[in-house]
Parts: sequence; C-alpha cells; structure tokens
Amino acid sequence: MVFNTGAALLDAIVLAVVSREKEGTYGYKITLDVRKVLDVSESTLYPVLRRLQKDECLEVYDRQFDGRNRRYYRVTPKGMAQLQLYHEEWKLYSKKISELFEGGAA
Repeated sequence: MVFNTGAALLDAIVLAVVSREKEGTYGYKITLDVRKVLDVSESTLYPVLRRLQKDECLEVYDRQFDGRNRRYYRVTPKGMAQLQLYHEEWKLYSKKISELFEGGAA
C-alpha cells in the first residue's frame, strides 16, 4: 500500500482484529490477520501491542501451547470504547476522502 499507516490507524486495526476473539488471540495470529489488509511486520506490531497494553486497551495473559507459554491479548472495556471511537472517526474520515476523490466536497 502506498499510503502511510500512522499509529492511530495501526491501533485501530489491531483492536479490531483482537476484538473478534472473545477469549483473545496471540501475537503471531494477530500479525497474520493484520497482514490480510496491511503489509506490516511483526517488529512493527509488537510495539503497538505493548502500547495498547500500557494504555489499558489490551490485557495480556499466558496460556500453555505445545509445552510452552503463548502470550494472548484480549480487548478490555476501555479498549472496546477506544475501538468504537476509532470506528466512528474512520467512517467520517473515509467519507470525506472518498468525496474528494469523487469530485465532491473541497
């Protein structure tokens, strides 16, 4: 994709991906799901996960998998509220950009 992906958009995408799984999901699966819509590396996403955790939008827990711990991420109520805000803002933003491309609002 030729457009720059800022921190807020990455946060919104990660929250949207994680929110689809009620019990949470693990980092590598988050990376795979985000890559379906955006070309991004794991090294880009893990700081996003840490920031969302620090901001209390995600909670983290470990679960055994194949004899080792796998770190899972789950959206908190604060994270769901933030995701809703991002969703509303995205609808307004994308509508305005689409209107510009289609020759409408200036």
